[in-house]
Amino acid sequence: MFSNQIILVTGGTGSWGYELVRQLLTYNPKEIRIFSRNESNQFTMKQEFDNNPKLNFVIGDIKERDSLIEACQDVDYVYHLAALKHVPVCEDQPLEALKTNVNGTQNVIDAAIICNVHRVIYISTDKASNPANFYGLSKAMGERLIIHANTLNTKTRFVCIRGGNVLGTNGSVIHVFKKQIQEKRKIGITDMNMTRFFLTLEDAIKLVFKATFESIGGEIFVMKMPTCKIIDLAHVLIEASNKENIDIEILGIRPGEKIHELLLSEYESTMTIAYDDEYFVILPPIHIEGLKEHYSGYKPVDLIDYNSSKELLSKNEIKNMLLRGGFI
Repeated sequence: MFSNQIILVTGGTGSWGYELVRQLLTYNPKEIRIFSRNESNQFTMKQEFDNNPKLNFVIGDIKERDSLIEACQDVDYVYHLAALKHVPVCEDQPLEALKTNVNGTQNVIDAAIICNVHRVIYISTDKASNPANFYGLSKAMGERLIIHANTLNTKTRFVCIRGGNVLGTNGSVIHVFKKQIQEKRKIGITDMNMTRFFLTLEDAIKLVFKATFESIGGEIFVMKMPTCKIIDLAHVLIEASNKENIDIEILGIRPGEKIHELLLSEYESTMTIAYDDEYFVILPPIHIEGLKEHYSGYKPVDLIDYNSSKELLSKNEIKNMLLRGGFI
C-alpha cells in the first residue's frame, strides 16, 4: 500500500514517530516527511537513520496552517502524531493544548483536503474516552473534527485510532520508575489501585497499519490492550533491578488523573462493533455515507464499557511483556 507513496508524519521525532518511520521504510515508500518543531530532535533522528535519503525533515508547527499546506504537497498519507501530551502541562496551559491539539488538528484536516491527500490517520488516546482532564478533552475534540471531516466535499478519508499507554515512550512510567529506583531508591505511586492499558510500541504500530489498511473513513479503531496495576509494574521493575530496600511512596492522584482508564465509554459502547481479536470499531453518531452499511455484518459489542481494571496481567505476565520490549 505504501510502495512509491509519499507519507507525512506530524510530530514524527517522538517515540511513536521513530517506530512508525522504521516500519514504514520496510514498505518501500517514495518519501517520508517528518514534520516537527524541534530542530535538535530532527538532527538526532536523521543521524540515527543514517541520513536515509527517503527521509525529509521539515521544521514546522501544526499551529501554522500554511506550513502544513506546504508540507502536504503531493502527499498520499498523513499520520497525525503531533500533540501536547502531558496531562499536567495541558492542565496548567489549557489554551496551548487547545491551539495544538484542536486547532492544529483542524489545520491538518484543511491541508490534507487542499492537497488531495488520500488518507489521514489520527492517533488518539484512551484519555479521550469520557475525558477527565484537558488533554483528554482536547484529543476527544480532535477525534470529533477528524470524524466530521468525512462529511465534507472531499475524497480524502479520515480515520482515528485510539490506544492506551505504549511501553517506553517519552515520559513513560517505566523510565520514570527505573530512574527513581537508581537515583532515589524509592518509587512514587499516585494510588495503589491505579491500573493502565499497556502495549509495546512495535505492536502498537502494527495495529496502526492494520487500521490504515482496513478502515474506510469515519470510524474510530480501538486497540484491545493488556492491562496491569501500576503497583505490580513497580514491583516487577524493583525485582528486576536487583536492588534491595526500595521504598514505595504514595503521592496521591494528580489533577485530571483517573484510577482506571477507559478505551471505550458506556455511551460509546452503544455504537461499537466487535471487529476482530485486536480491535473494536466505534461508529459515529453522525451520518457518513456507506459507513454503517460497511459494518452491518458485524456484531455489536457485549460490553458496558472497556476499562483498565478488567483482566489484569499477573506479575509474571508483566515481566514477560517488559522482557519482550527490552525494558528489563
